[in-house]
Amino acid sequence: MAGVYSLFRPLLFRLNPETAHDIVVQTIGLMGQIHPLNQYLIDTCRGPLPSIPVEAMGLSFPNPVGLAAGLDKDAKAVDGLAALGFGFLELGTVTPLPQSGNPRPRMFRMTSAQALVNRMGFNSGGLNFFLARLGQQQQQAIIGINLGRNAATSNEEAWRDYLTGLRAVYRVADYVTINISSPNTKGLRDLQERDTLDGLIARLKAEQSQLAQLHQKYTPIVVKISPDLDIESVARVAEVLTLRGIDGIVATNTTISRPLDAKAHPQASQAGGLSGAPPAALSHRI
Repeated sequence: MAGVYSLFRPLLFRLNPETAHDIVVQTIGLMGQIHPLNQYLIDTCRGPLPSIPVEAMGLSFPNPVGLAAGLDKDAKAVDGLAALGFGFLELGTVTPLPQSGNPRPRMFRMTSAQALVNRMGFNSGGLNFFLARLGQQQQQAIIGINLGRNAATSNEEAWRDYLTGLRAVYRVADYVTINISSPNTKGLRDLQERDTLDGLIARLKAEQSQLAQLHQKYTPIVVKISPDLDIESVARVAEVLTLRGIDGIVATNTTISRPLDAKAHPQASQAGGLSGAPPAALSHRI
């Protein structure tokens, strides 16, 4: 598989980053639907992997390396991605209603820094489209579903979007991630402020309890936080999440800062969240 990557990487890197991203997702999705190609992925990728099981949140992960949200936002390539051998697949971010996200271009490579800047803005086909695609899944995998609010929804009403998402995906998700830390949806990160966060999590935990009884299934809820929080803010967030009995934290989202090893890159001035090697220290700090 490494040889295939080495062959196609130069070609993909000649394309616009978002175009390359879409081609990869479509290709993996297609391979997942064609049995011989899907089996090839299993044999060459999943088969050689060592078994390093991880028990967390009542779930048994086959290994500790999972796929973060953002690659497959609309559940278009679940079977192909599952065949690659990830310990879990986190799909999304998905919003209640379809939305196109921010204007293009909105993804920028920083190849020499092993980094990427994006300002996608929760582009999503919406819950109905997402669930229809997920329903076609055949491969077994631990599925996390990452939920966001629509851009047109105010923070005061954001809880409605998250409850809508939770109700829609609860039965089919192995765990649910509440994304309140993307820098690319205006005001979203303000949901991490103590009182606002407490109100949101209280509603989500109450709904989780009702849904667990309805479906006879407990689906853990985790919260994705920003690497740009200062230590005092992290402590406040952790206190709220602990007191409310949240099941876990995803640390972290992308950063709006530009660490020294990324500042000199021509694309560093682009607005958006930075991911990759440069912000690793920020995430580890959290």
